[in-house]
Amino acid sequence: MSSSRLGLRLAVCLLNISEARRKYIVENVAKAALLETNGQKHPEVSVLNIFSDQEYNRSVITIAASVAELGNSILAACLEAFQSIDMEVQEGIHPCLGAVDLIPIYPLSGIGVEECGAVARSLAENLLQGVPGCSVFLFGEADLPEKRTLVQRRKQLGWFTRRDFSALKPDLGVAPARRCGLTGHRVPRLQHRQ
Repeated sequence: MSSSRLGLRLAVCLLNISEARRKYIVENVAKAALLETNGQKHPEVSVLNIFSDQEYNRSVITIAASVAELGNSILAACLEAFQSIDMEVQEGIHPCLGAVDLIPIYPLSGIGVEECGAVARSLAENLLQGVPGCSVFLFGEADLPEKRTLVQRRKQLGWFTRRDFSALKPDLGVAPARRCGLTGHRVPRLQHRQ
């Protein structure tokens, strides 16, 4: 029986952080996603995978959860990453804007892309409250009304060039004094074809 027939509303986030060389930091970020505010493991959240690339100094943490819990889970992981990763000393061959570099959210079961965009936008607003001076750049369904793709946003931001970050104009928050990140919903390529 499929999860949608069971009434489960699931989404997944491929949280990209700018750290891979210090395994304990990556693990602490992943653990933060799993815990409720009381410190107990959340029953509706799972870390499905952690992929770390040492040369890029970048890790992707795959977090799956009920859509109702995903935003809080990602927020906890992001707060841990912001506290643990110092972008002034971060080095790696992959271009990055911040400690939390990219937060794409995908539907798994029982929800659509629009709801993933709403989760991403809510998460962005919560990041502004939790991280003073945070800058957020939106894409996909979170980027209303433009709905610019991740590729479009990367080009606009000069993603693959090291540029003056203070000249960037975020969608939410203040102009970055240091590197920052992107949040949104990315349409998987298979869904994009018609």
